[in-house]
Amino acid sequence: MKKIEAYIRPEQLEDVKEALKSMNVNGISVTQIMGSGCQRGYREFIRGTEVDYNFLKKIKIELVVPDSRLEEILSKIIETAKTGKIGDGKIFISEISDAIRIRTGERGELTVR
Repeated sequence: MKKIEAYIRPEQLEDVKEALKSMNVNGISVTQIMGSGCQRGYREFIRGTEVDYNFLKKIKIELVVPDSRLEEILSKIIETAKTGKIGDGKIFISEISDAIRIRTGERGELTVR
């Protein structure tokens, strides 16, 4: 099993959710976060004073998927979240050694379907 952590633009969230739903991917977690990468933030003038916003709003999507579906899910996330502009985000993938469904005690890939 693999854990996917995708950091995307907030305005892309609904499209990514719909794309994952169309692939019968369930069990995602979504968190609103602030971050800084190549985009570096922006400057604004508030009441005549310049203010630097070093962190921009982003969305973090987390999901655990079977190894056999990893590439197709990654491709769909990239295809859906990509605008071609700096700040589109990043995806991190890590290995998951086990998963347990608390309600039933099921273990392994049965819990991520």
